Amino acid sequence: MAEAPHRSEVFKLASDIIDARAASDPTAATYFGIEGYNHLLPDLSPAQRQRDIAETKEFLDRLESTPVIDQIDEVAAALLRERLQSGLGLAQSNETSRIFSVLSSPIANFRQVFELMDTGDLDSITARLNAVHDSLSSWKLTLEELRATNQLPPKRHIEGVAQQARVANFSGFAERIAPTLDASSALRRAAVTADAAYDEFATWMTDSLLSSATEHDSCGAERYGQWASYWTGASLDLIDTYNWGYSDLQRIVNRMWEIANVILPGAKGLAEVADYLDNDAARSIHGTDALVARLKELTQATIKELNGTHFDIDERIEFCDVRIAPEGSAAAPYYIGPSEDLSRPGTTWYPTLGRESFPFWSDLGVWYHEAVPGHHLQIATATLQSERQSRFQRLEGGTSGYVEGWALYAERLMDELGYYNLPEYELGYLSNQALRAARIVVDIGLHLELTVPQGFWPMGDLGDCSGETWTAEMAVWVLENLAIQSHDMSVSEVDRYLGLPGQAISYKVGERVWLRCREEAKARLGDKFSLKKFHAHALAMGGMGLDPFEELMRQWNGS
Repeated sequence: MAEAPHRSEVFKLASDIIDARAASDPTAATYFGIEGYNHLLPDLSPAQRQRDIAETKEFLDRLESTPVIDQIDEVAAALLRERLQSGLGLAQSNETSRIFSVLSSPIANFRQVFELMDTGDLDSITARLNAVHDSLSSWKLTLEELRATNQLPPKRHIEGVAQQARVANFSGFAERIAPTLDASSALRRAAVTADAAYDEFATWMTDSLLSSATEHDSCGAERYGQWASYWTGASLDLIDTYNWGYSDLQRIVNRMWEIANVILPGAKGLAEVADYLDNDAARSIHGTDALVARLKELTQATIKELNGTHFDIDERIEFCDVRIAPEGSAAAPYYIGPSEDLSRPGTTWYPTLGRESFPFWSDLGVWYHEAVPGHHLQIATATLQSERQSRFQRLEGGTSGYVEGWALYAERLMDELGYYNLPEYELGYLSNQALRAARIVVDIGLHLELTVPQGFWPMGDLGDCSGETWTAEMAVWVLENLAIQSHDMSVSEVDRYLGLPGQAISYKVGERVWLRCREEAKARLGDKFSLKKFHAHALAMGGMGLDPFEELMRQWNGS
């Protein structure tokens, strides 16, 4: 089949970059929906990293000589340049190799990618299962290089990823997708081989690699600044951001207490109110089948209600699937966008963590974040914008600040529209807002080794920690008692922050920019301002850094 023509040389280059990415990382190809790589897993060795660095340099050189024909090209070229340069800097400094955790590592990525494959293509699944051992062996070479240069991540991340490997359960996956095949079949034998590879790798991580890692969790201001810029696409004053995050956390917690006193008068702590709600059977969903059905019903009802009023939702993306996350996933729900041809729908994933009862009061806002009007509306809409957004922009060009900022803005929008119509729903929404504000404080605080603000809430058994340097234990207390997350979730969250510096702040930082863009547009346009048109224009622009996004939104004329 002849390749479809590109609107410009910039768009052709962007497409070539995506094709190269798929060839270098077959799991990315599966996420994108690019055929031809589903039987493979990536080479994670130092040699492949050097090849990727050289290829990125070649693409940057090619970009400099590529003609730009209009403003659409200007945006696409600027995005390519910034993303390639920032990614190159992280690769050259070895940051992309030395940063892994329970949220992001080959262990979690490999297990997840099988859930995106066509379960009728057993040959590709079998081949990919058989590739697990060699791919992990190539990653081992990189980890040994990190060990030799004292660049391993802290021990908590090695232990966490090893534990994920031990519960991944490829055999259970194979049995689920092909229950009629016996243990001697190629698929079932490949699954056993993959499980053995994960177990062997986990043992090596804990018995060998762990002893070479440090207990010191913070990455320091220089590394943190590099990552924060990468995740947000913005120039940030980190101390100013830290202070703003604390102020916002105070505002949110004050409102949470007002609602808590309505739900459970006399409660001594917000966590007591959360525990009361969690143990109220009438406020919970029982069983995974009922959970999936309720979340699907919620998603489709929200699409129907918002379509034509605050958004115009294309019929090709009116369905968003809901699935239970595979074993070994992170603790929080997440979204994976559709394949670029839309043959695989956008999907929200709920990690049950072995539970059978789910307190829906705290999940409502989360699903507005992950599905509609959050990630699904945003990412699936971008998939349709082939005339305005390059292939690179549609598939992987968005920064976390733009993407997560929109999803957090979407949670707030649903509050503004009156969708949290019970006190417990508003409390659940605010707990999610408090979580993201707390992330600003504890993520920057931990990595820059700042002190707890004067007058901070007393931290239970830890006492008054004002003026003391932030620790992981303090951060866990904040998430449990101010953002009212469970203990296990709070521990998982802190592990995440320490393993992915700068990413956690992108939510609130991004939401702040989205809100500022909206309020500036209202003031500038007056009666000409339309919320639906604002949403349509901003989403059609596609993912980019927050600084260029804000600059472009200031040029919007309201049409």
